[in-house]
Amino acid sequence: MNLNELIRNQEGVQDNAEILEDKEESVIEGNVIQLVSFLLEELEYGVDILSVHEILRIPDITRLPNTPDYIIGVINLRGNVIPVINMRIRFGFENADYTELSRIIVIETAGKQVGLLVDNVYQVVRIPETNIDPPSELIEGVSEDYLLGIGRLTNRLIIILNLENILFSFEEENEVI
Repeated sequence: MNLNELIRNQEGVQDNAEILEDKEESVIEGNVIQLVSFLLEELEYGVDILSVHEILRIPDITRLPNTPDYIIGVINLRGNVIPVINMRIRFGFENADYTELSRIIVIETAGKQVGLLVDNVYQVVRIPETNIDPPSELIEGVSEDYLLGIGRLTNRLIIILNLENILFSFEEENEVI
C-alpha cells in the first residue's frame, strides 16, 4: 500500500507534499517499518502505515460541547462519526489556520477510528528498525508518553508516535476520549 492509495480527493498535490520513497531503501537490511510522515510546526512525525485508513482534505467538522480543547469536533466519513484531534493543540503547540496542505489522517488504534489534523502529509518513509532510537529526554514540546522512538535517516529525523497514548487521556485513567 502506498500513500497515493490513501489520499482521497487530492487535486494538485503541492511539490513538497509529493509522495517520495527515500533512496536509502535500496540498501535497507533487516526489519523495516513503513511510516506515513507528516509535518507539525516544521517537525516531521510518523505513524505506522498499517494504522492509516485514509488521508482527507479538511471536510466540514461539527464541533462538540464539553470536550477537551484538542478535540475539534467530529466528521461523517461514509456514515461513521469520527472524532478529530488537532495535533498542534494535543502537543501543546500554538493553533494555526488551515492551509491548502492541511489534512486529516484517519487512523485506527485500540479498535477506534480517529482523525488527526496535521499541517501537511509529507511522504511514505521506510526506516530499518536498527535506525530507530528510544525517545530522548531532550525532545522539547512533545511528551515522551506520545513517542515510540526517533527514526534516523541520512539527512533528517522522524518522531515516531505512539498512537494509543494520543487517543487516551492519562488524567482520566486511560479512559477513551
